Amino acid sequence: MLTGACHCEAVRWTFEGDPGRATACNCTICRRYGALWAYGWEDQRITTHGETEIYVRGDRKLGFHHCPNCGCVTWWRELTPRSDGRTQIAVNLRMADEPDAIAHLSVRHFDGLVAFKETPNQIGCVADLWF
Repeated sequence: MLTGACHCEAVRWTFEGDPGRATACNCTICRRYGALWAYGWEDQRITTHGETEIYVRGDRKLGFHHCPNCGCVTWWRELTPRSDGRTQIAVNLRMADEPDAIAHLSVRHFDGLVAFKETPNQIGCVADLWF
């Protein structure tokens, strides 16, 4: 299990199992947040704790949750459940409590700015992004 929290630790998440990889997106919001996302389903693989404030971007499909105290972006969540009742959610792996637990994950590059598709992987793993 992976765990993560904002800087002041008032907002937390857990991710059951291995996320497989991290996603780096270059859309207008993700590139500004600098987040690395791991996807799952709310209350299945991912649980969240703590009071957050939500920013809803223009298309009104996703709510980006951040701590009202320290400002860290901790996860995004679909605003409307899917037809099967599940709600997709992604946690920001940069908030991981134990960086070594995610260092090995490969990084998937997603072009959310222009093509809205996966692009060739140019970075081997999460640890390659740290300096």
